[in-house]
Amino acid sequence: MKDNLLETSSKDGVWTVRMNRPEARNAISYDLMRQLTETALRLQDEAGVRAVILTGAGNHFCAGVDLKEPKRHHAGSLGLAERRALSAAGGRLSRAWEEIPAMTVCAIEGHCIGGGAALAVATDFRVIGESAWFWLPEIAIGIPLGWGAVPRLVSLLGPARAKRFIILCDKIGGQEAVDFGLAEYLVPDGEAYNSAVGLAQRIAGLPETSVRMSKETINAIANAFAPLASHMVADQHALAAASDEAVAARERFAARRKTR
Repeated sequence: MKDNLLETSSKDGVWTVRMNRPEARNAISYDLMRQLTETALRLQDEAGVRAVILTGAGNHFCAGVDLKEPKRHHAGSLGLAERRALSAAGGRLSRAWEEIPAMTVCAIEGHCIGGGAALAVATDFRVIGESAWFWLPEIAIGIPLGWGAVPRLVSLLGPARAKRFIILCDKIGGQEAVDFGLAEYLVPDGEAYNSAVGLAQRIAGLPETSVRMSKETINAIANAFAPLASHMVADQHALAAASDEAVAARERFAARRKTR
């Protein structure tokens, strides 16, 4: 199956889902978000799925949400219910990927920014190229990190490193990402997808039921308090994004990018 935004394929129980917007560094538009969510929900029920690889076309995994999308520029004019729905969409996307019963592997090259990073940490394993990097610029533009990523990052990194990544907006890549626990496997540039395929094939060769039961139990323990921590994140985003300090932060952020 292939369309303009997403490619999916499967072989011997290993599925590949590839974001297909290389001209935009696979930035997540509303349409791409919808397709990613629908695909994850389908894979939750699809028979014979042993492992799933999530990756991006071209040289980058994902540049985050598509800030150039016109709909985002008019979000402030929407009613509260509509703004809450828009803010909640990313959380549904990440949950849908986290709840795929089969093991999931994220293959990361180049940029893994914002919503792309939030989506990546909803998968089970991350394979990263040596020059690739993660970045969460949300605080720098005046909004709290959403998509349910905060409890996942605290679980992966611990509180202090999560604060460094989320609040200080430090870029983390390569060996440091592996040392932090943000990625599990470091590979040469250009080899993330091939290495993810090898890992997925290894998973596919294991007893399916035991793998799924173990994943379910581990996630239940790791995410026990995640719904409590994230249940208000859409409202926090809607509130913070409309504030004067967030507007000023976005203007400063945009000005800095123009001077680079």
